[in-house]
Formats: sequence, C-alpha cells, structure tokens
Amino acid sequence: MLVLVVISLSSGLGYRFYNQPQLDVGKVAPQTLTAPNSTHIEDVKTTAEKRREARSGALAVWVVDSQVNEQIKQHLQQLLAEGEQIREQVGKFPLIQTSVLSTATQTYLRQAPEAEWQTVLQTLEKNTKVAGLNSTQQQALRNLRIYRESNSSQALSQLLKAIAQARQRYATTLKTLNNNAITQATTIYDGSFLNLSDADWRETKIQIHHTLERMLAQGIYPGLSAINLDSAIEMQVSVSIPKTAQPVAKRLLSAVVTPNLIKDIEQTKLIAEQAAQAVEPTIVSIQKGEVIVKAGEKITQADFVLLDHFRLSQRRIDWLHLTRFTAIVGLAVAVFRLVEKRVYAKLRSSDYALIILLTLSAPLLIFLTKSFTGLPAIGLLIGSFYGTAIGGTVMGLLGILLSIGTELNWHDLIPSATSGILGGLMAGQWRFPGREALRTREELATLGILIGLTQGVVYLLVNTAIAPLWYAVLGTAVLNGLAGLLWSILALGISPYLETVFDLVTPIRLAELSNPNRPLLKRLAHETPGTFQHTLFVATLAEAAARALHCHVELVRAGVLYHDIGKMHDPLGFIENQMAGPNKHDEINDPWKSAEIIKKHVSEGLVMARQYKLPSAIQAFIPEHQGTILIAYFYQEAQQQQKHNPEIGLHESDFRYDGPIPQSKETGIAMLADACEAALRSLKDATPEVALAMVNKILKARWQDNQLVDSGLTREEMSQIAYIFVQVWQQFHHKRIPYSKS
Repeated sequence: MLVLVVISLSSGLGYRFYNQPQLDVGKVAPQTLTAPNSTHIEDVKTTAEKRREARSGALAVWVVDSQVNEQIKQHLQQLLAEGEQIREQVGKFPLIQTSVLSTATQTYLRQAPEAEWQTVLQTLEKNTKVAGLNSTQQQALRNLRIYRESNSSQALSQLLKAIAQARQRYATTLKTLNNNAITQATTIYDGSFLNLSDADWRETKIQIHHTLERMLAQGIYPGLSAINLDSAIEMQVSVSIPKTAQPVAKRLLSAVVTPNLIKDIEQTKLIAEQAAQAVEPTIVSIQKGEVIVKAGEKITQADFVLLDHFRLSQRRIDWLHLTRFTAIVGLAVAVFRLVEKRVYAKLRSSDYALIILLTLSAPLLIFLTKSFTGLPAIGLLIGSFYGTAIGGTVMGLLGILLSIGTELNWHDLIPSATSGILGGLMAGQWRFPGREALRTREELATLGILIGLTQGVVYLLVNTAIAPLWYAVLGTAVLNGLAGLLWSILALGISPYLETVFDLVTPIRLAELSNPNRPLLKRLAHETPGTFQHTLFVATLAEAAARALHCHVELVRAGVLYHDIGKMHDPLGFIENQMAGPNKHDEINDPWKSAEIIKKHVSEGLVMARQYKLPSAIQAFIPEHQGTILIAYFYQEAQQQQKHNPEIGLHESDFRYDGPIPQSKETGIAMLADACEAALRSLKDATPEVALAMVNKILKARWQDNQLVDSGLTREEMSQIAYIFVQVWQQFHHKRIPYSKS
C-alpha cells in the first residue's frame, strides 16, 4: 500500500522529470545536427542572465544622511566646547603684546622647566652673562632686559608675576590632562594645543568647521578604511589650517568624522532596472541546412536553444532524477506516518485517498496554469478535516516536494506555501488542548481573509528583494492576496461535499449536527420527550468529561445527542417516555421479548442514522454506548421464570447487546455518562460523597465487565470522570429557597 502511495505521489509531483532533454547544455553531441528550417528565436535564458548581470553591475546611488551630518556637527561642537573649558583654565595667551615679548618667548617662559625659569630670573636680576644658556633662554633674557630698560621696575615685577601665574596655570592644566581618566577630550588636547594663541585657536575653529562642511558635502562612504579616511583628513587640514594647529585639528576631525552616505534603495533599483531593460534580447539565428552542432562538440546554450526549438534535444523521462525524487517522496511519507502515530490519528483508507487527491491537485494546477497552486485551499481542507498536526505536516512536506518536482518559481511558491501552512495549522486548532475549534463557516471565512492577507504580504516581501521597486510588485501582491481569499472561498464551498463523500466530521459539521432544529433531533424531542431530556443530561455529563480529558468535545456532544434515536421505533418501550402511565413490559410479561425491544433501539438507531446520512463517527455512538452490557432487569426476570419452569432455555447472550464495545475515549465517555444519568437523577438530598460512591460503583461495574478495554481510558481517567459527573450533578441539583404555600 505504501509503495503504491509513494509511486502515485512521485508520478504526480515529479512531472518535470518526464520531459528532460538528453542533449542539454554541456553534453557532447553524438552526431552532427543541422537546422531543418531557417529561424530567428530569442535565447530567453541568456537574455535573463545578461539582464541579471546588468542589474547587479549597476552603480549604487548614494545620498547624504542629514541626520548623521547633524550628529557629527553636534559631536564636534561638544569637543570644541570641552577645548574651550581647558583653555579657560590655562588663561589667555599671549600674556602681553607680541611686540613687547615675542610669541616664541612667551611660549617658552610659560612652559619652561622650573630650573630654567629660575636661571632666567637670576640672570636677569644680576644683569650678568651666564655661560651655557641655550638660544631660547638667551632670546628670552634679551627681550626681558629690553622690557626692563623701557619700563619701570614695577612694570617688570608685574610682568614677571603674570608670567609666574601663567606658568602655574599651565602646569596645573597640563597635569590635569595627563592624570585624568582617558576620555576623548584628553586624547585630543595636549600641550601643543595649550601653546596655541587665542587668535590661532579662533582661526583654527573656523577652519575646522569649514573643513568638516567640505568633507560632509563630498560624502564619506561606509566601509572606507581608517587609513584612507586619515589621509583625506590630513589633505584637507594641510590646505586651510595653521601648521601649529594641524595636529589638534586632525585629531578633532578623526574623532567626529563618520560615514554619512546611505544607499538610495529606490533610485539604485530604478537605475538597475533601467540598465537591465537596456539590454537587447539575445537572438539566435540559423539558416536552413546550416550545422547546429558537430559530432563530438559540446552543446552550448545557443546550440541548445536551436535544438530544443527544432525538437532535436531528445526530451524523455529522466529516470535517474525521478528515482531520486521518489526516494525523497518516500522519506516524506515516512515523516507523515511518524506524525500520524505521534498524534494518534486513526486515519482510514478513504482519508488517505482524500489526502493524496488533494495533494495531487497542486501539481495539476501548476501544470495547467503555470502559477497557481491551490495550496491555501488544500491547507484549509486538510487542517479542518484532520487537525493541526496532520494539516501542518502535509502542507510543509508538500511545499518542499513542489519546489523539487515542479518548475514553479520560488517567489511564487513561497507565498502560496506559507498561506497553505497557515491554513493547515489554524483550521485544525482543536487538536491543541484547551483551544476552541472553528465552529462556524463565518469563523472559517475570517480565516480565509487572514490567509489571503498573508499570501499578499509574503509575496510583496519576497518579491521586493528581487524587484526594482516595491510598488512595481504591489499590484501583483494584491492579486495574490485576492487569489488566496478565492482559494479559501473555494475550500468553503467544496468542504460539505467532501465531508459527505468521504464520510468526514469537522468541528463545523459537528456544530451543525448538534443544532436542535435538525430534523432527527426535532423528531426525538417530539416523539420521545423523556428520551430527549435524558439525552440532554447525558450530553452535559459527557461534554464536561471530554473537555477535562482533552477529547474531541464537539464529537462527544453530537454523538451523544444521536445515541438513543433508535428509541423512536417504540417510545413506550422505555420507561422515561411512559409519563407515569402503564408499563408496556408488564403487559408483555415476556422478558425475552422485552429484551428484544430494548436491544432493538440500537439496530433501529443505526438504520435511522444511515437513512439520515449521519457520519460514521456519529453512528459509532449508537452501538458503542451500550457495548455488550447485560440487560440485567429482564435477565433476572427470566431467571425467576426458569426457576418455576426449568424446561425454559436461558442464554445470557439473549440479554446482552450485540456491541461492539467502545472503540474510543469519546464513545467510552458516552457509555459511562449514559449509565450514570438515571442514577444521578434519582438522587435528591444525597451528599456529594454519596453521589461519588454511587458513580464509582457504576463505573467499576463497566470496567470489570471489560466494556472499556478498547476505549483507551485509564483508571486515573475513570476517577477523574466520576468526580466531574458529580460536579455536574451538583450544578443541576443546587438548593433553592422554598416558596411559601400561601
């Protein structure tokens, strides 16, 4: 069976391998082939490659990022402000007019070592010549002596005092720069910066701003190496900034200059597309009788275009690749079977047939339309029929197989596959514990809108990466979204037919079958009102237990509502419909005949279920809720009659239902709820403990009678069910305030 499935899927999904050229590009021609006719045809593949190369080779368009420029300027302004604070600490410079003391002399006197400064002072005071003074010291002494000769001693004293104070401020500031924690400011500003005159510093700041403006206007590319950036800064600084200030200017600009160009995606794609469109189509021409390819030569792309055009490429089945693809399909089927076992999905042959049919519809659509896959509809249908795990698995595997076995473009397949997987997961969400199912067609229609929106958005995202402009694919993306919605509508339309043909139950169909206005349920309420009330209470008990045990709640509810429809064949044969009237079985006075009447509600129920075309999953509740239990009351009556007349033959099988016993947790819960309903109704003033003991006794009897061995229910779950039944009973029989008799 599995081999047949794999072959069927491989044959349908791998149709691309049926028509592969034997004389393909790169193959050696076995013989010389000539053109039977003259022709001029376009080499579509080569044209596409050239256009792709033109797109990739087009230059990017870069634009200045004004926000980055603003950040760079603010950063520079911050560093300059820190420099101003440092210069305020050291004081103004020069101290006096340079016509009195040269800038070089003032610079030396402010930064000279203390020993040299003291030597200068002593030499000036003694007015003698001291051997061993360097030229800078000698120049400083000459300037000071000239100042002394042209000014009073008091003026000289004030000058020397000002120099001493400047030296102290200079030393303190320099020490602060050297000893503070390393910051960006301390790495930029040093002694050479302190030696700049105020005028030079003002000019330097102006030129730094101008230099930065020029560099930002020219643009700095991302990825520019640090060496190249430093070279550019050095070239700009050397042109406009005083030589003494160039080191600090370089450090300032190096600290703030960062790439300020960003790629204009839209313009870049536009230029790339213009370059691609400018590429002329590659035309392959040949005259009748000319040689296409000689024997022993390798077939080129141009040769192949001509061979394929003249149908000389010898297309046939590619058995090698088809065999490999079949192996991949076999692996996918194995994964599906593994998931099926993990989620305990009991699939029938008809279920496998439907899944295969829906799966094969995808390659058929691709073959016919070249673009449509139908995956959104397939995902919705499989997910709603078989649940999230099966739906998601099938759609994921199908997407992979289609990408290998068909020639559909990946940018068309990905959006469709994504929406299909979404449909498969969300349409079957009842498989997750605690999650509500999609119970109405309206909810499924809403999901269809979400699927269409998803397909459109994913198409836009995927194709924006390869399209020149996002708005160039916007229209196609909208059409893809509408296609996803239309596939969802199609799934909604054919779902009822598939449910009927393949005997399926979905949460939506079960919700529809549970509607009390359904013809069979209306008959049940009218013809057997007692049975109908019994059914409602059993349904309440069973639904509560099914929800607690994470079973199929919708199936339990619908199945229990129809489990006793067979009682309509003889309503008065069941005590709940006798309305305090005479008991029909007392008049019959034949336990064998009475047992036959009781048992007949199962067989007649199945007849009615088939007549009304109820799903087999619902029909299973009719015999399985009774299993093979003993009709004890009439069996005991028969035993009494046998005591009086030993010649009467008594067989226990005559008083047992025909079965089968419950085959699932859902029908097992229905059996237990049916057994406990009458007993719980009979309790009036009993305590919960008494009710629980009675329920446990009934459940124990069913367990010991081996009625639940095939249901999958465990002992722990039986205890949980008993507790839930008592809870529901308490909710029905809560105390009320007594009304006054008056």
